[in-house]
Amino acid sequence: MKKSLDEHAERFSAHADAYDENQDSAAYRACVDFVVEHAAPETDDVVLDLGTGTGAIAFALAPDAREVIGRDISDGMLDKAREKAEERGVGNVSFDDGRFRAPNVDRSVDVVTSNFAMHHLGDDEKREAIDTIADLGPRRIVLGDVMLFGDDDPDAPFYSPEVDDPATVGVLADAFTDSGYALTAVEMVTEQAGVLVADRLDSD
Repeated sequence: MKKSLDEHAERFSAHADAYDENQDSAAYRACVDFVVEHAAPETDDVVLDLGTGTGAIAFALAPDAREVIGRDISDGMLDKAREKAEERGVGNVSFDDGRFRAPNVDRSVDVVTSNFAMHHLGDDEKREAIDTIADLGPRRIVLGDVMLFGDDDPDAPFYSPEVDDPATVGVLADAFTDSGYALTAVEMVTEQAGVLVADRLDSD
């Protein structure tokens, strides 16, 4: 990890008010769409959205799920998400502090989503995060993120090398496999961003 979690949290809190307006990247929007499409919650499902930010994924999934739990490390982002929930009258979403390796969830969940957050962790930390997520028992994990499908291009990175630490798709695939999941879909949005869908091997 190139910066501490507290440093990341402060950085995102500082930009919380303008965050939604600044997410105008075509690749980011495409990843959001793929994450929502592949999550496909059922009416009785509890969804956990990690790195929820201001709730883009959480609000998109709320109409189809029983409950959506949003977790983030940024107080500013969480405040904005709660404000949006109140303004929109969405009653089946909740937002609280939580992180990949300590999600602050004391029950099983059915689907876990995350978009553009896990790349802040180093590769070993990503493995720990996926193990922690698997322990919550979801049948499906949908990860949209900065990830490397080929060689990294230092002259034209999609991400910020000073603060971000994206993994290769292979590293992420191995982590899912080691946690008892199989990749069932891979969406390459760019050579440095995409969406992975992992289903639990013993899931009916």
